Amino acid sequence: MTETLEAKRSVFTELDTVCGSETIFASNTSSLSITEMAVATRRPERFVGLHFFNPVPVMALVEVVRTLLTGEDVLTAAATFVERLGKTPVGVKDRTGFVVNRLLVPYLLEAIRALEEDLASAQDIDRAMQLGCGYPMGPFTLLDYVGLDTTLYIAGIMYDEFRQPQYVAPPLLKRMVLAGHLGRKSGRGFYRYDD
Repeated sequence: MTETLEAKRSVFTELDTVCGSETIFASNTSSLSITEMAVATRRPERFVGLHFFNPVPVMALVEVVRTLLTGEDVLTAAATFVERLGKTPVGVKDRTGFVVNRLLVPYLLEAIRALEEDLASAQDIDRAMQLGCGYPMGPFTLLDYVGLDTTLYIAGIMYDEFRQPQYVAPPLLKRMVLAGHLGRKSGRGFYRYDD
């Protein structure tokens, strides 16, 4: 499903008319409000967020997102489902970005700012974060993997929610997206992917 609130609300509103009352609804999202989706249904207490991380077959974490309305039995069922998939559930409240993106997005945007300021090359910043912090990949490799358009979109949602400067997208990110340099999916981002 696409990462737009309107599309998700529309789908869940329609599903609400055909699914039994015992059905639990869950949405995978990295930044959208689970509450805004849940209240579009007649079963907001049976609605939960499940934020899977990419690449899903490799990443073990799933953020299980609780709204103010989510029932305890739904949280338990969601965590059990995640564990049955061989993943590790982490409970979080319904706040934009949840835990991981709340911390990750400012890190990624600050890496772009450092590049804009000519502090170091993208390769050296990646290498520094891998070797200095033990990260499996540097911020620019990760940005290209996630997609620069996706990062820009998420940063916008987070800025709209919090109005804090760490969520303001740097000009370089905006220009790269406008130029179609979206990362691996377009063949070019901070790195080139010719093959």
